[in-house]
Amino acid sequence: MNRPEHDKIPETALKWHQDGGSAIATVTQTWGSAPRPIGSQLAINLAGEIVGSVSGGCVEGAVVAEALDTMETRKPILLEFGVADEDAFAVGLACGGKIKVVVEPIAGPLGITEEILHELVTCRSENTPAIVKTSLDNWESTVIPYGSPYMTEELLNALELDRSGMIDDTFINVFNPPLKLIVVGGVHIAQPLIQIARHSGYQTMIIDPRESFGSKARFPGERISNEWPDEIIREISPDLRTAVVTLTHDPKIDDPAILEALKTPAFYIGCLGSTRTHAKRLARLREKAVVKDQLARIHGPIGLDIGSRSPAEIAIAIMAEITLTLRSGKSKNEI
Repeated sequence: MNRPEHDKIPETALKWHQDGGSAIATVTQTWGSAPRPIGSQLAINLAGEIVGSVSGGCVEGAVVAEALDTMETRKPILLEFGVADEDAFAVGLACGGKIKVVVEPIAGPLGITEEILHELVTCRSENTPAIVKTSLDNWESTVIPYGSPYMTEELLNALELDRSGMIDDTFINVFNPPLKLIVVGGVHIAQPLIQIARHSGYQTMIIDPRESFGSKARFPGERISNEWPDEIIREISPDLRTAVVTLTHDPKIDDPAILEALKTPAFYIGCLGSTRTHAKRLARLREKAVVKDQLARIHGPIGLDIGSRSPAEIAIAIMAEITLTLRSGKSKNEI
């Protein structure tokens, strides 16, 4: 699955290492108005070229200098940058705050070694969620892929929340596959929804067996399928990073798609329609032996109640609810 260049930091670091040398800098902790979140990374090669960011440009120069040193010493280091707001511009952190950054040379025996990085890149190429655990005491690192017996409840929660951070003296760095949005129904609302989702970092797909709705003219440049949605959803098998939205109002199209989506760990399943329409939908699904816990996974009427009227406003409400579900960890995806 293609990723934007800024999301290819492990892949770039591995290639640069194989070409002569590289290091990875990672934000491990933040306080106050830190410019980049925990888990943000920067890859550096021997020539001082970089991909990514740990501070939005504030302290990259200092981090690159330290990274070049670690490529010689072959030892990881932990850096700390912090200033009071009134001194921020002079030092570089224009918004104040404080950050800790670990810098790890790939060639070294400690931290993210070539073997660790290669294992991580393999997980990413297979769209397997993974966590890299690194002890900041002894610099031992390990990759724990989703499904591993070492994937504890605490680590699984970090994956679902997409939240890197410290657990005691160990840094937990989350590497999730790209977010995906499957939209069933090429209706008017789907047009702004797809655009908002793409700008939010989602890989998108439209499914509508009605070719007049699911057409390239209506969705230029988008991935479109005119097969029956339940068949495509069964084939794609949505994962923990997938949201599924049904918008057609047609039970012949929507209901089979919902039934298939409920068999997957998709973090969000939302259905367009009024409260009355949704009640009828739930009644039909009960007749299909869908249990109460599974029905509770369905968001309907879809979207946050923000008084939306136009298709664009409804799309904003839908994307807002998807985001809230993703970031709050309240996906109820028991399967």
